[in-house]
Amino acid sequence: MSSLRVERIESAEALAALRPEWQRLAAAHGGGLPFATWEWSSVWWAHFRERNLGVHDRLFARAIRSASGELLGVAPLMLTERPGVGPVRVRTLQFLGADPNVTELRGVLCDPAHEREVYAALLAHLRACGDEWDWMIWLGMREGSPAARLLGKQPNFSWVRSFPDFVLRPKGTWEDFKSSRSRNIKESLRKCYNSLKRDGHDFTFTVARSRAEVAQGLDVFLRLHGARAQQDSGVQHSNVFASINARGFLAEICQRMAEHDQVRLFQLRIGGEVVATRIGFALGKALYLYYSGYDPEWGRYSVMTTTVAESLKHAIHEGFELINLSTGNDVSKTRWSPEELTYCEGIHLSETLRARAAWSAYHKAREVLEDERTRSVAQRLLGRRSK
Repeated sequence: MSSLRVERIESAEALAALRPEWQRLAAAHGGGLPFATWEWSSVWWAHFRERNLGVHDRLFARAIRSASGELLGVAPLMLTERPGVGPVRVRTLQFLGADPNVTELRGVLCDPAHEREVYAALLAHLRACGDEWDWMIWLGMREGSPAARLLGKQPNFSWVRSFPDFVLRPKGTWEDFKSSRSRNIKESLRKCYNSLKRDGHDFTFTVARSRAEVAQGLDVFLRLHGARAQQDSGVQHSNVFASINARGFLAEICQRMAEHDQVRLFQLRIGGEVVATRIGFALGKALYLYYSGYDPEWGRYSVMTTTVAESLKHAIHEGFELINLSTGNDVSKTRWSPEELTYCEGIHLSETLRARAAWSAYHKAREVLEDERTRSVAQRLLGRRSK
């Protein structure tokens, strides 16, 4: 493995040519994450790439291969320059999916058996072309993994934060699973179902899978997701798909994945109307539960909890062996007594003098942004994407 080579993927044509190999690698080692797929990265690039005066993105992806040419890893990177034009620019390497919330997990995709070697080859390559970038945002490493240990030893590298991802590995039937959960969630489920029944409300639970069903269901999802974000009471949620770019991305990625039966749009209906819904991505034996939405008028019945319970029941019945409840430490996930996976994020500064100067200038600019009087002007100059 000492002779791994790193191949540049810096055009849409080169990205498209990598598709079949990337798909095979993701199917074998993507962990059931939709974000690890070629489709996610390519559709994201089409909808979120920025090319304006404030921000300019260009592909900087890398394929890591064995001496015989076998694809062992993909680093779906892009280089973001701020401002987008002019002689003085800050150049940040980051993974495709660098949006505030749409892409929940991103990083290097590789065969775990060769993780350390893949990261070592990538680091050596990035060091060799260090004059092309100023700093890199590393994501997607499991805490304590060979990749995390290797990165932690690099000069000019520092950890920024860690965050949880919650997964379930159900065994047996739904009843077996439910009986193994805490007393609190059992009581919560009993109240959810009984409150609807007590007030004379019968529900039906449906799962949209075809392209036509998914397209129709997404319109309802967007409406309910937006309604959930607007409510004043309870836990506050942002509308992740408020922008045209985000809505266009969601529509296309769901259509692409529905072609391969990889979408499950869960819907709870009362009186024929969808009152709660959640998107799921099915890859192999893994189900990733993505964003949700519900009608606040039905919030007192905890219809979202019922929807999640019915989704889990469906997944167990369908034989999914891994159910990812998504990232973020909140009670809607932890109440199911899941396994917690910890991911970490770090910043790696290039070893050049230019990079050190850019890093210092960047932090001075951040201090200026703290001034309310200059923030709106600076945001227009520096671009929209959250950092």
